[in-house]
Amino acid sequence: MHVKSCEKIQGELRIPGDKSISHRAVILSSLSCGKSTISNFLMSADCLNTLNAFRQMGISIQQVGNAEFVVNGKGLNGLSKPSAPLDMGNSGTGMRLVAGVLASQNFDSIVVGDESLSTRPMKRITVPLSVMGAHIETRNGNYPPLDIKGRQLAPITYELPIASAQVKSAILLAALNTSGTTTVIEPVQSRDHTERMLAFFGADIQRRDTSISVMGKKELTARDVVVPGDISSAAFFLVAAAAKPGASLLLKDVGLNPTRHGILELLKRMGSNIEVREYLLNENELSEPRGDILITGGQLHGITIQGADIPIVIDELPILAVAGALADGVTVIKDAKELRVKESDRIAAMALNLRAIGCEIEEFDDGMKIYGKIPFHGAKIDSFGDHRIAMAMSIAGLFLHDGTLIINNTKNIDTSFPDYETYLTTICS
Repeated sequence: MHVKSCEKIQGELRIPGDKSISHRAVILSSLSCGKSTISNFLMSADCLNTLNAFRQMGISIQQVGNAEFVVNGKGLNGLSKPSAPLDMGNSGTGMRLVAGVLASQNFDSIVVGDESLSTRPMKRITVPLSVMGAHIETRNGNYPPLDIKGRQLAPITYELPIASAQVKSAILLAALNTSGTTTVIEPVQSRDHTERMLAFFGADIQRRDTSISVMGKKELTARDVVVPGDISSAAFFLVAAAAKPGASLLLKDVGLNPTRHGILELLKRMGSNIEVREYLLNENELSEPRGDILITGGQLHGITIQGADIPIVIDELPILAVAGALADGVTVIKDAKELRVKESDRIAAMALNLRAIGCEIEEFDDGMKIYGKIPFHGAKIDSFGDHRIAMAMSIAGLFLHDGTLIINNTKNIDTSFPDYETYLTTICS
């Protein structure tokens, strides 16, 4: 990808469907009884891999329109043993959530991923699932592939050592097919898409503060799901507009889940001008807040991002690092060691790439300090096979003082945001 400076940022965008919600919609539709329609499904490699995994397990899924699928669910025990390993590609979310489902099935299965996913830790899910009685073999005790021996599990109460929506979700999905009540307790709340969707599909779920309990063995009822736009994808354009004086950008039908809209709150703390118009939802709609976001550009200032901020912006931290580099003053990101085990080491990758275009960065074990307002210049950099690194740096490229930013290895963007470059061109034209 070649990116040059963009003098003016303006326009209106409709962001593709939310990746987290698309994964979960396929999973719960497949486990429910009856026919569900999923609209505005994210047609990315990650989400399509999850969809194809359930097809391999005997679920009939037909595409009936652009980003629209009909899923014929077979209930909690309706899955069939796959004849080949389930390939989740680059998706850690897909692998961890599907592993939770498979742990309580009455068949054995193998779940694999690409080279990048095969380096990502899985002990965080295999430990709590093994406490429930699951038998999962991994490479070197921590890494994919996952060899899952399906069996009847026992309910547990489990306190997460760190807030993680993926780990929480793996346990709750395993609990659906487990007799008794399983409870997960988080240190702080992480994104709650699984809990909202479980309730929508009729699961027996109770939530109190950071405690979530599921009573297992209750069949789910098929529901239609309209997936809102992905705020993590919107974040790249939010930062581009926020940091460009005179910019005006309208993003339509974006998910506004309170456990995900931390990007809006942090940009406001940095001084950006953001207006949100939330839609009214009816009782037949998934209880995921959604609406339009209007952002006008100005001068950002540095802030500290830490503690409870981190779980609700974990995917947005690379683009927030770019925002910090464009802001007046110093921006500090800490308590984010989780970034070291994403699709890449995102702390090291962002520090290296921002330095390459002229930024001054201090790297910590759990974050970084970014000295803002140092002019960017062209360079040749690498995405490290990470879609969010590629997209974050492409936004930095819009603010170059001279030269061209060449980003190698950007095919990975397709895992979360197909046609991203078209959207980028649209706001600069």
